[in-house]
Amino acid sequence: MPPGPSGYNLARFDLVSLLLVVDCLQQGSLSAAARSSHLALAAASRRLRELEDAVGEPLFERHGRGLLPTGAGRVFARHALEMLQSLEQMGSELADLKRGVTRHVRLCASTAAINQFLPPLLARHAREARHVHVELEEQVSSLVATTVREGRAELGVFVEGVDTEGLECQLFRRDELVLVLPAKHRLNGRGAIPFADALEEDWISLAEGAALLQKQHEAAHAAGRPLKLRMQVRSFDAVCHLVASGLGIAVLPKSAALPIMGAMGLRWRALADAWASRRMLLATRPGMNDPVVEQLVRMLIEPSQKAKAAPRKRQ
Repeated sequence: MPPGPSGYNLARFDLVSLLLVVDCLQQGSLSAAARSSHLALAAASRRLRELEDAVGEPLFERHGRGLLPTGAGRVFARHALEMLQSLEQMGSELADLKRGVTRHVRLCASTAAINQFLPPLLARHAREARHVHVELEEQVSSLVATTVREGRAELGVFVEGVDTEGLECQLFRRDELVLVLPAKHRLNGRGAIPFADALEEDWISLAEGAALLQKQHEAAHAAGRPLKLRMQVRSFDAVCHLVASGLGIAVLPKSAALPIMGAMGLRWRALADAWASRRMLLATRPGMNDPVVEQLVRMLIEPSQKAKAAPRKRQ
């Protein structure tokens, strides 16, 4: 095989050698990597030298305690892992064909959408369209929009407010944000409260990129006050655990947080701000003409005007 566009002879990058490099990076030892790859140590060493000759520079620095990846080694291992995972996915999809699954559809969604709405809808779709396998991945809203825009997912569900250029969006659901408070916190009470009235508190929030955190930053900026962000985590459950420990207060979607708050003895209070009432959007790329995807979109969108979170008794 002639050299590829990069000038490398791709025929020298066989799968066993790719796996060996990934194992070397993960285990930091050639002998351990050789065992994982079912190679003799001498054979593993030869393969690694041949790869380095093909690349034109070392992939690892050798030292008494094992291996350390060079810059080239980290790049090589990252792409090798992506290739190996792609092959695993291909094998999984081929196996699915034998079970009658003829299509895979990738759906990316925000934490709020997954925690509040998607599980029963996807369970219904799995019953009604057994030949379609929906692959769900949780991402922050901004990344969901980017993933769909770049064609790495057919569908995305996210909170309104991120860049939707190059996407076709429809209303998916609405939700309400509320303050999450310890049982004896000074802000407990009846009636909605402006977000600005709570800015003296320490805050627990989600990781960077979450639409909820972005909205909190914007509201604090509009009030001319800092958001005293103390801790950031990746799940609603973790947020509530930290609030219950007295480390701060939080803002979360009401319907998703209520079961967690009930279990932890937390309280909630409505927010008076207009931004506390949110819209979630379902996005696809323009011009998509795929009956399988269109069927899933219809099923997800159909109840959007009538299926709302069940009303809960006020605390």
